[in-house]
Amino acid sequence: MTALRLPTIPPWVLTIAAMFSIQLGSALSAGMMTTLGPIGTAWLRLTMGALILLVLARPPLRTLRLSDIPAVVGLGIATGLMSVTFLAAMERLPMGTAVAIEFLGPLSVAAIRGRGARSLVLPGTALAGVLLLTEPWLGSVDLIGVGYAGLGAVGWASYILLTQRVGDRFNGIGALALTIPIAAAAVAPFGVPQALGSISWNVIGVAAGLALLIPVLPYIMEMTALRQMNHTAFGTLMALEPAIGLLLGAIVLQQLPSPLQLLGLLLVVAAGAAAQRGGQRSPHTSTPARQAAFPPAIENFAGDHRPETASSLPQQCCEEGLT
Repeated sequence: MTALRLPTIPPWVLTIAAMFSIQLGSALSAGMMTTLGPIGTAWLRLTMGALILLVLARPPLRTLRLSDIPAVVGLGIATGLMSVTFLAAMERLPMGTAVAIEFLGPLSVAAIRGRGARSLVLPGTALAGVLLLTEPWLGSVDLIGVGYAGLGAVGWASYILLTQRVGDRFNGIGALALTIPIAAAAVAPFGVPQALGSISWNVIGVAAGLALLIPVLPYIMEMTALRQMNHTAFGTLMALEPAIGLLLGAIVLQQLPSPLQLLGLLLVVAAGAAAQRGGQRSPHTSTPARQAAFPPAIENFAGDHRPETASSLPQQCCEEGLT
């Protein structure tokens, strides 16, 4: 008797589903921000995500060396910075605009590490797109919101560089349980005072649901997808994230873009898709794949089933400036 075989989900479906999960979790966090504030929301969401990941996996504390601590702690702080600044920016800017501005971080890494004129043209193209998205000539741009998103871009760029270092040291999903708690602890001194007095069991339950949407489920989906997907396909798909952010901002938050803003978004997406080509890393080192909030946790999970090894894929994406 033949055993029942479940259909395999295509890796591109998992990748797009992961991006939708991240952006949906961000959009749905807007309601909680009215109760806890952006920093309080980021802290509680990270805390619940950390608890879930600690249940699912054991952090690799036994393999932690003294020399690893600065990079591991820095990665946790960068993760927390991205979470806080994005929600703070989203409180003042349309969600798609906030995602696009933060996307300048990975593109800046690509420009610094790239070769030739294209490495400068692509971030410039994305910057032109951001100007169209923010429309500063109308005099209504929220400079504080842009500043928060800019800090998020710095955090995203720092995250890319630190994941390369930490990912070379730690394998497996257990590393997620190491970095996310650090992120939650880093945000706690600012998030706890903002959230204090507004936390209830209902709020905790909502935060747990949001934590499943981001970070838990998308990380697992991306790891599964990367078992079958090479870096070019993965990087091109991830360039769609600003567009997904704008789409969900329009649907969930009723943030409808103007024609010029749509054009700006297309420029950002095009720059991101083009940036993933040409970056290479020798396969003797290993790093994680997710640059936007993806701590070092892929190789043991993915095994050797992908067309390219886990060691070569993530750094290529990093150097290409993609999330």
